[in-house]
Amino acid sequence: MQEKRRPGFAFAVAIVKPVLLATTTHDWIDGEKLPASGGCVVVLNHVSHVDPLTAAHLVYDHGRVPHYLAKSSLFGNLVLGFLMRAAGQIPVERASSNAVGAFTAAVDAVRAGKVVVVYPEGTITRDPDLWPMTGKSGAARIALETGCPVIPVGQWGAHRILYPYASKPDLFPRKLIRMKVGDPLDLSDLADQPRGHVVIKEATDRIMAAITGLVEDVRGESAPAERFDMRKVGTRPASTPDTKDEL
Repeated sequence: MQEKRRPGFAFAVAIVKPVLLATTTHDWIDGEKLPASGGCVVVLNHVSHVDPLTAAHLVYDHGRVPHYLAKSSLFGNLVLGFLMRAAGQIPVERASSNAVGAFTAAVDAVRAGKVVVVYPEGTITRDPDLWPMTGKSGAARIALETGCPVIPVGQWGAHRILYPYASKPDLFPRKLIRMKVGDPLDLSDLADQPRGHVVIKEATDRIMAAITGLVEDVRGESAPAERFDMRKVGTRPASTPDTKDEL
């Protein structure tokens, strides 16, 4: 069943979409692979603070409403809170006493037939060339708990609008955003196994491998043989390029 759009969602779209159309062009590849209905998890690589907006553009253009997990404190802001509620985003308590809140909220949303967008890396990539890093377990655990489709997406271009950790955006000329949607991942062989570390890691590795392969396609390059791992290398941010055209 198709999710019914909230009345306020159109208001949020009316604000955000004209800005995206004025500052970006886009190339959506295989977007028809996004499920037309039913709950699912869409997983992407993360290259910029603005790519949640461009990812939402992709999902919305294919007839679905994207839902993100957001810190509940953000909903306390009068304007931002209104926009987030209007867009149907999911408030999550992230205090230590509510550590499972994000997982529970995401599972509930998927079971309610919603599209939940997850960045498995957990943060913007620290890889110096902006390749996907190793993943965290959240997307895998949601998928195994619900049995929902996991739809990988490789994206490239949002970093040209706002490079990781840069202070000012570069809005003009318009930047090309390219996203490629992959086939749903088959995790069925893991679904009935005990949810221990080995099973969760295998599911996470499959998710990151699928995303990385799609990023290779949209970049036309090969990723490093070993993904950047913040646990081994540290959390230093990717360096800002010397020129706008370097990437």
